Amino acid sequence: MRLKYVGPKVNISRYGMDFDNNKEDKFVYLNIALQLLKALDHKYISDKVHIFDTDSTHLDPQEVDRMVRHYLDDIDSIASEAEEDVQHYLGYEIKRAKKNRSLNDDERHALINNLNMMRSYMVQRAINKTVYYAVINRLADILKGDHIDYVIAPMFQKFAHVFHSIQGVLQKRKEPIDSNIEIYEEDGRLLTKLDIHKR
Repeated sequence: MRLKYVGPKVNISRYGMDFDNNKEDKFVYLNIALQLLKALDHKYISDKVHIFDTDSTHLDPQEVDRMVRHYLDDIDSIASEAEEDVQHYLGYEIKRAKKNRSLNDDERHALINNLNMMRSYMVQRAINKTVYYAVINRLADILKGDHIDYVIAPMFQKFAHVFHSIQGVLQKRKEPIDSNIEIYEEDGRLLTKLDIHKR
């Protein structure tokens, strides 16, 4: 398994491919998620505020891989499962294309070729997304297990995205945990706060 950026979501048709820039590759958020995980994964002393300066530089791919493997022991099986799901989906789409009688032979051939051409792209995006959500789930486990009341970060789009992902995972738990995200200004800086409601 190798993590790397591939690009936004691809839409494949008999006419070609187009990319949905509103559905970015989760790899771009993995750097922030891993830095938050590093900041939060330690022993806590009750009623203390812990401060961790996240590094604004991007982690290199080897460091991303090392950190992911440090925090997620089952990463290879997680990635394999994501790849299998995409391969199964593409197999199904190719079978559908072969049976689609509303397409002429050239359109059918083009669609099948386009699906096959984007296979590795789609597999990598699926692996990136699966690993990202595995890291987000680990963050949610720490927030719940260590009874962390809130996390404050700079108001950058990537931090906000990661906070929204955590919020969604907390809400979907067997025992849902409510949270809210607040944006505020302090000392001339915009900050975002993920506030975990008392359990």
